[in-house]
Amino acid sequence: MLWNTIVDEAQEHQKNEPALKSYFKTVVFDHDNILSSLAGILGSKLSTDSISGPSLNALFLEVFESDPSIKNDIEKDLFFYKRQDPACKYISTPLLFYKGFQGLACYRAANKFWSKNRISVALLIQNRASEIFGVDIHPAAKIKGGIMIDHATGVVIGETACIGQNVSIYQGVTLGGKGNETGKRHPNILEGASIFASSTILGNIEIGENSIIAAGSLVLNDVQENTTVAGIPARKVKYLIKNQSDWDPGDSSL
Repeated sequence: MLWNTIVDEAQEHQKNEPALKSYFKTVVFDHDNILSSLAGILGSKLSTDSISGPSLNALFLEVFESDPSIKNDIEKDLFFYKRQDPACKYISTPLLFYKGFQGLACYRAANKFWSKNRISVALLIQNRASEIFGVDIHPAAKIKGGIMIDHATGVVIGETACIGQNVSIYQGVTLGGKGNETGKRHPNILEGASIFASSTILGNIEIGENSIIAAGSLVLNDVQENTTVAGIPARKVKYLIKNQSDWDPGDSSL
């Protein structure tokens, strides 16, 4: 069971770092499930003079418990972080320490509030998550479970963006529109895609399954599945990337 694993890991961390005993008690041992723990973490981090940590905690817990799919998506996010990030040695690490995961969890809460027409609280969570975690995700975006937002700083995801599962997004990525368009105006990112640091993808375009967007690219057109693009504007590299682990994102081979 995932929560039991998280508790066991927290006990190991506490044994190694006794000075953090009160921290682990507050964020793990005082709770009996992952949703309660996560609500407490987010409530504490997003609190302000005008809205307290306990009040936010209650809001997060309310929405997390309102729909079983949220818990399922959060757990998928954790497992994908553990599988995808070589720096993530413990399944508990994103929950406790990664602002990308925490910012994504804020989106999942805001998205559910948005779907219930509770617009003000959804936008409040978006705003505070952007300020605290550096991740600005519109509550109306559609993001499946099993996403990694690594490092997170400067990530912007627009209102009509859609992201499939097993997608990796690195720092400084923008999924934006092209000015004053209305309707569907943000990208669709399909399953298995990887978007490396400081890339910008604009407009109602499709990034195909298992495709790779090289660091610093500007993407304005559709990208086919199993394709690597790089540059400004982005264009297909000279060879097909079949194994992401064999590819150096700094070597575009244009």
